[in-house]
Amino acid sequence: MKKIVASLLLAGCAHLAWADGLQSLEGFMKTAKSGSAEFTQTVTSPPREGQAARSKTSSGSFEFQRPGRFKFVYRKPFEQTIVADGTTLWLYDADLNQVTQRTQDKALGSTPAALLASAPDLAALRAEFTLQSLPEADGLQWVQATPKAQGGQLQSVRVGFEGERLAVLDIADSFGQRSVIRFSGLQLNPALPPGTFSFKAPAGADVLRQ
Repeated sequence: MKKIVASLLLAGCAHLAWADGLQSLEGFMKTAKSGSAEFTQTVTSPPREGQAARSKTSSGSFEFQRPGRFKFVYRKPFEQTIVADGTTLWLYDADLNQVTQRTQDKALGSTPAALLASAPDLAALRAEFTLQSLPEADGLQWVQATPKAQGGQLQSVRVGFEGERLAVLDIADSFGQRSVIRFSGLQLNPALPPGTFSFKAPAGADVLRQ
């Protein structure tokens, strides 16, 4: 009998803990209409035959304005900019002096960007992802988002929150690659300058339209 009671108590505790992740996500969606932060991204590729797993780290800044606008500026080790202006997604590689232009709706359906900036509310996210709360870990509340669409490159995203403040994205893709993005200095609902999400291809850059 004691074992049964203990099991029920633990099950209840787990339910309460698991609710925190979705509550944090919902709170973030409701309160964070815009934001800015610094980030560090570590990408780990799966080990190859005879080789250990390899990791690469980059860093930069991130801004968003819901719905549908965001900008990642990678400064180290290579300069790269990703801008979504609500209609078009732009990717600029400074080393190659090359711009890739894509229609935003087609590019961002079931992607981590939808979790951050594209979806206007939790209901819109649920249309694209299966959302599941996870137990608290590392002092953060976690939600796992799995795309409902089959066959895409994205396998799952774990989103970590400190209260209602976004802290970590942990992204797994279908190639076995893992990307962990950690945010710092997050400011919610700042007054972003006009033109933050505008992009104009630099003079002489090659523009590829997809």
